[in-house]
Amino acid sequence: MADEPLVLGIETSCDETGVGIVRGTTLLADAVATSVEEHGRFGGVVPEIASRAHLEAMVPTVQRALDEAGIKASDLDGIAVTAGPGLAGALLVGVSAAKAYAYALDKPLYGVNHLASHICVDQLEHGRLPEPTMALLVSGGHSSLLLTSDITSDVRSLGATIDDAAGEAFDKVARVLGLGFPGGPVIDRYAAEGDPSAIAFPRGLSGPRDAAYDFSFSGLKTAVARWIEAKRRAGEEVPVRDVAASFQEAVTDVLTRKAIRACRDHGVEHLMIGGGVAANSRLRAMARERCERAGIELRVPRMKLCTDNGAMVAALGAEMVWRNRTPSSFDLSADSSLPVTETHVPGTVPDAGPDAVPVSHDELHRLSE
Repeated sequence: MADEPLVLGIETSCDETGVGIVRGTTLLADAVATSVEEHGRFGGVVPEIASRAHLEAMVPTVQRALDEAGIKASDLDGIAVTAGPGLAGALLVGVSAAKAYAYALDKPLYGVNHLASHICVDQLEHGRLPEPTMALLVSGGHSSLLLTSDITSDVRSLGATIDDAAGEAFDKVARVLGLGFPGGPVIDRYAAEGDPSAIAFPRGLSGPRDAAYDFSFSGLKTAVARWIEAKRRAGEEVPVRDVAASFQEAVTDVLTRKAIRACRDHGVEHLMIGGGVAANSRLRAMARERCERAGIELRVPRMKLCTDNGAMVAALGAEMVWRNRTPSSFDLSADSSLPVTETHVPGTVPDAGPDAVPVSHDELHRLSE
């Protein structure tokens, strides 16, 4: 274990400041500072508030992670940071901090992909990822089916949301029901006491001519809102628990059905589920049932590792170091729309043009002086 890379990861893609420290595939520290309560009264994340919260929380959260791991910053073998996708201002805080730490400590810098990090975090729970692995990522901003044969260099997108992501739909339905923000946990709680078959809500993009691996939850969200509106207009009481359970059943049915189909179509025997919505109890239960019937091994990290955190970034950074991937240059930029196929942003010789080639960390450091 002592020979494995020791990496600090910084995650600031949305409203949580996450700092994790990983040695190889072993989690040593996972410190998180959240600003979710500051966004609650707006019914969603406000980018400016999130950015300011990251600025205030960054240094104390890094120090808390170092203390928890029982190490000094100088012990680190590298610094990893989410370079995208995410909120531009929030990402910029994390990237700037990571560059400062990497430069001050003379450590290699790795700008990594937020979505690939959500996949790699499973290594901290279940050991190294099988190759290939199918990943279903579901969060407030993403619903994606990804096939990876090498988490550091080969992640292929099979399908994604074309409108509202699953987590976004949870938030909007919770708002219509008057349950507050964030919607995922509260819908899950109310659904536990409701009847999932009480209301036949639609399953988006599930027809024979629809895209096999893409997702759409906008129509479902609208159907739920109209159903609730009709009840209220008729002066009838809205059965909140049944609505929550029926809505949740529709979402998890589509997610798991498409994930199993993708595994079968591509001959993949392992399914990993990650992202904030992976904490949903019904999604976990349905995925487990359907994977068992299909003979597919299911891997889902514990709930704390499903939501945005620094540990997942550190996990991917450690894998980058382990596989000797090229570090990022110190002119690394935040990219709010970084495609998942770019698992990390490698370094290039500054101003070398379109034919630039990767260079070592020592060379990058020398060029920046």
